[in-house]
Amino acid sequence: MTKVVLIGAPADVGASVAGCRMGPDALRVAGLAQALRAQDAEVEDWGNLPMPAPGAVPPQVAASARGLDEVVGWNRAIDDAVTRALGGGAVPLLMGGDHSLAIGSISAMARHCRAHGKLLRVIWLDAHADVNTADSSESGNLHGMPVSCLLGHGPAALTGWSGERAAIRADAIDFVGIRSVDAAERRAIRQLDLQVFDMRHLDEHGMRNTMTEVLQDVDEHTHLHVSFDVDCLDPADAPGVGTAVPGGPTYREMQLCMEMIADTGRLGSLDVVEVNPAMDTRNRTAQLAVDLVASLFGKSTLMR
Repeated sequence: MTKVVLIGAPADVGASVAGCRMGPDALRVAGLAQALRAQDAEVEDWGNLPMPAPGAVPPQVAASARGLDEVVGWNRAIDDAVTRALGGGAVPLLMGGDHSLAIGSISAMARHCRAHGKLLRVIWLDAHADVNTADSSESGNLHGMPVSCLLGHGPAALTGWSGERAAIRADAIDFVGIRSVDAAERRAIRQLDLQVFDMRHLDEHGMRNTMTEVLQDVDEHTHLHVSFDVDCLDPADAPGVGTAVPGGPTYREMQLCMEMIADTGRLGSLDVVEVNPAMDTRNRTAQLAVDLVASLFGKSTLMR
């Protein structure tokens, strides 16, 4: 039986629009724990992490990105909680909060994988590439920088947590559903040689062929981490996000994506972030997210 630990991080200091701090509780209200138990998972809900002390970032450094000191504090708390969950043999499920919180969860995962001889692969489901830096970002919002931090190019206070400057290599992350990329990010994607399956790729090749490419080299030595920003979905289906971008994958396309990941049997950890109830209608987006997470853990129409 799979053991899943739910870890709530009610923080939106890294986001451009307030409200996703309510995301963890919205996911609970939508029945996340019950949906996982219906897939025969043993679920422990560790509640929401308390607001941590700031990260003690020097003022001159903290000025490089908006909310940096607080984001460091939240990510350190997440790193600690995820490390404890992994040590207990559980699948950590981080409920955000904004996407800057993935720095702590994936850093902990990278450290764990190196210690256990596993190859960490990250599937980044998002409308945005999140590969800006403090120098390239026009807004200074840290939820647009987590990938750069994980690749070792972000603010020094948010890099090197895994024991290496870069928590992951550029070839260890696959982006799916991207459709909002600014000029600086386009250059970074090319320079870093990142594997991006944008919406044009999905339109031309379909979700099935795209995910076949993404998952083709996953084997028994792979630890799959899915970082699911709910704004990856088309806002017609998931309006409850702070940075909605039209033209995303449909509900059915995303369900196929999740089912194909589940088919590998290699899912080891998960982030669900950027659910913003303040922008939603009757918790519709959190309910959709819960349904898709259930598919990640094996829910399907028929037994396969």
